[in-house]
Amino acid sequence: MATAAVHSDVKDKGLAANGKMRIEWADRMMPVLQLIRERVAAEQPFTGVRIAACLHVTSETANLMRTLKDGGADVVLCASNPLSTQDDVAASLVEDYGIPVYAIKGEDEDTYYRHLLTTLDHKPHVSMDDGCDLVTAVHKERPELIDNMLGGTEETTTGVIRLRSMEENDVLRYPIIAVNEANTKHLFDNRYGTGQSSLDGILRLTNILLAGHTVVVCGYGWCGRGIAARAEGAGAKVIVTEINPLFALEAAMDGHQVMPLVEAAAVGDLFITVTGNAHVVDAEHFAAMKDGAIVANAGHFNVEINIPALRELATATTMAREQVEEFTLANGNRISLLSDGRLVNLSGAEGHPASVMDMSFANQALSTEYLLANHAELENRVYTVPAELDASVARLKLDSMGLAIDTLTPEQEKYLSSWEEGT
Repeated sequence: MATAAVHSDVKDKGLAANGKMRIEWADRMMPVLQLIRERVAAEQPFTGVRIAACLHVTSETANLMRTLKDGGADVVLCASNPLSTQDDVAASLVEDYGIPVYAIKGEDEDTYYRHLLTTLDHKPHVSMDDGCDLVTAVHKERPELIDNMLGGTEETTTGVIRLRSMEENDVLRYPIIAVNEANTKHLFDNRYGTGQSSLDGILRLTNILLAGHTVVVCGYGWCGRGIAARAEGAGAKVIVTEINPLFALEAAMDGHQVMPLVEAAAVGDLFITVTGNAHVVDAEHFAAMKDGAIVANAGHFNVEINIPALRELATATTMAREQVEEFTLANGNRISLLSDGRLVNLSGAEGHPASVMDMSFANQALSTEYLLANHAELENRVYTVPAELDASVARLKLDSMGLAIDTLTPEQEKYLSSWEEGT
């Protein structure tokens, strides 16, 4: 049964029925969030709290929004990326769950920022961000809202980098919990989720064979590790490029080739950026690439690829396939750019599997609850997810998988806490 009309801007509310099926399918694979939803529905810890969320509008995100609303929150959602919105899910959130949504897949930059500011018209107490665009908008465009803000959460590496810069420059005006830093987020979501879904998006867009080809992974953080492992598992030869000597050493010991990107550019077939930095793939790299090279980005913003430089080098461009733009260079070589450099796992596929987002969004819900309970004691800083919350998510996930683990005996606890007993 449809809810009362709510203000929104989505592509087509007629898509709601299909969106509801997708939301319910994802929910079956999110048992930890289900348990949290049942508890908060009974306890109502978010009653009277307005939450503005800027996240990828997917079926998994929909179940987080449902959890917050069932816990008493007044929630509004906008997209954190112009190409990641699932339009049928957005429609269902509005029509079936009564949650205002401002998101249309493929929206232009003006619409994206208009939606973001419309979300802030909600006058939130809590911001929930994926990339720090919402927090930045509060500080730059709507500073009058800051006195009302109790805190916020941040979902992704790029956003945490921006927030730590704000903290270091003493401009962050309310506390943020870096959900991305939870072990049950970055060890699983970033590694297994990004690893699988990025290659899924690339394969859906291109239908290339990975086996026997050379995949260049730019960046060997948790996301890069996941992508490299899955590319290798599919039969690809993997080259890793890095600026961090420890990460580069780890890549080498994991069995991957390690070299500067300008050298890898000449031999790579598929390039995937996942660094969080700007212009990682630049003009000199495009110039060195062989005919048929494919470039994709799995980082949050498309600035990782210097797209203006690629356009300047090109003598002709054409859309070879949907979301595959082919650039012909002066030497005749063709380079294909996927999804205009946007997050390929969400623009080309469906993003992370629900079972891994279960842990990430459990952290979001629990971190929001913690924030509301403790905001008076928190400073204007970036905080990590409390260890006990992180561990509770892991325990719930193990329980949902039917797995049991050992516990320490009293003797073992005493041994670990004592300094007196040695050899």
